[in-house]
Amino acid sequence: MDERMAVYLASLEQNGQGLLGEIEREAVKSSVPVIRKEMQSFLKVLLQIQQPLSVLEVGTAVGFSALLMSSCIPEEGHITTIENYEKRIPLARENFRRAGREEQITLLEGDALEIMKGLEGPYDFIFMDAAKGQYPVWLPEVLRLLRPGGVLLSDNVLQEGSLLDSRFAVERRDRTIHERMRSYLYELKHREDLETTILPLGDGAALTVKRR
Repeated sequence: MDERMAVYLASLEQNGQGLLGEIEREAVKSSVPVIRKEMQSFLKVLLQIQQPLSVLEVGTAVGFSALLMSSCIPEEGHITTIENYEKRIPLARENFRRAGREEQITLLEGDALEIMKGLEGPYDFIFMDAAKGQYPVWLPEVLRLLRPGGVLLSDNVLQEGSLLDSRFAVERRDRTIHERMRSYLYELKHREDLETTILPLGDGAALTVKRR
């Protein structure tokens, strides 16, 4: 996206209010990644349109995005979120307690692939925002758990624009994730059972619907 356009759109976003804004500021201060402002807006609008009752999130961090989603789904809706980084799990649990959302949000600890293999679903909405190189590894289980007509939102798929470069133009240490993400986006766009649009939003988002 043109830099001037990005700056202008960012200027329209409001600063976080209340407890959610406080949690966001705490995360930023501690160098914990949270979803960007433009993704926050997109996610809130998307969820209020779809009104999912069952949500799966891969990548809890400190619980910011799960709490944001919980404010946009029906009261009877439920969020299951997965986190593998031990140091962030207590912070997420505490944030869910602070927000009074412990009954609405279930946090599962451990390896995402192993946990998903043990889940039954189906889920109306799945949000992936964890280790980007694992997206293609997780995809079969994600699609198994997603109901027909359900929505998958994959964040940070453009890798700060490096995905546009040749494999040999990126640093050697980044080539594996570069190759995997390109493969992931290709599969999302070419599978007959999926309909996907890729948006230059934040660091890139892939919005996928599982065909009925």
